[in-house]
Amino acid sequence: MTTAKTETFEAILSEMDLSFLGSGQHSISAAQAAPLYGTDKARFIDVRTPEEISYLPLPFATNIPLNTLSEHLDEISDDTLNIVFCTSIFRGAVAYAYLRYKGYENVKCLTSPLENFLAILKPGTILKKVQG
Repeated sequence: MTTAKTETFEAILSEMDLSFLGSGQHSISAAQAAPLYGTDKARFIDVRTPEEISYLPLPFATNIPLNTLSEHLDEISDDTLNIVFCTSIFRGAVAYAYLRYKGYENVKCLTSPLENFLAILKPGTILKKVQG
């Protein structure tokens, strides 16, 4: 059975051809995301579970667990770049596809594992940001 919602999601999936995936339009690497940390140019959305957050909270990110994303859409603005991520790339990719399905255009998926991103945020890097 085909519905308007199915057609919308299928349209989003049809965009994801080799040209789209090869261009990286959907993704952002840890090196590309790091300069956006601490700015108003991007919002980091952590889709990990509350249990995962209890072990490693990341105060720079807004935690919206993937399984509750639909309940928190009013907290996400398309006015800034939304970077979705988790400990693996899988949930970030699901969150990316869901947000695109819901009409968000300004969203990217962090394509580096979380540990790679956190490695970039070492004290030296943060000190440089603080000192300007």
